[in-house]
Amino acid sequence: MISVRGVRKGYADGAQHILVLDGIDLEVPGGASVALTGPSGSGKSTLLNILAGTLAADAGEVLLSAAGEPFALHALGEAQRTRVRRSHIGYVHQFFNLVPTLTVLENVLMPAYLNGVLDGACRERAARLLAEIGLDARSHAFPDTLSGGEQQRVAVLRALLLRPAVVLADEPTGNLDAQNSAQVAAMLFAAARETGASLVVATHSGEVAAMADHEFRLNKLAAPAS
Repeated sequence: MISVRGVRKGYADGAQHILVLDGIDLEVPGGASVALTGPSGSGKSTLLNILAGTLAADAGEVLLSAAGEPFALHALGEAQRTRVRRSHIGYVHQFFNLVPTLTVLENVLMPAYLNGVLDGACRERAARLLAEIGLDARSHAFPDTLSGGEQQRVAVLRALLLRPAVVLADEPTGNLDAQNSAQVAAMLFAAARETGASLVVATHSGEVAAMADHEFRLNKLAAPAS
């Protein structure tokens, strides 16, 4: 599971301090899903980055439980947060973020390589996952030869390869047409349920939000903080 308590985050804008998140409380148990919704600038991506440990909150707690071990992300240094993120958090980016010089299979296997656990079992799982989405014949192709929908499915598999405790997705269907959007979203939610991951999806899509167990709407704060 992952939870945040009293999370607050702001940014300097000249002489002003712009408050983006103020007192956010959110808990997502294992196997459950939450859709983060709200207008642009309401802090959806900021909250995802705090959950991922790539951004530190100004105040509040970020707690992660994985493999029976608790982690207080807000209390860890950057190097420690990176280790937790690599081992226990899968991240699906809006713009795919596939490595162009690596094949489809190599991109899916990247988390195993970074964690030093690349072995035969990981290779077999990656191959099986690619076969399940009909991309096994493209496993040795490079990302620029795939369609947008295919690239995003590869990005989802990469995030799920090591069965992370938490899966975060930032507008995972934002660059896809309606058909590919539905396919990718269905794949993401089904895979997270199957692995028991806590899934948090930031989205502008009402259709994607409706697939989540719960919707958490963020409102853009009206005025700069003094």
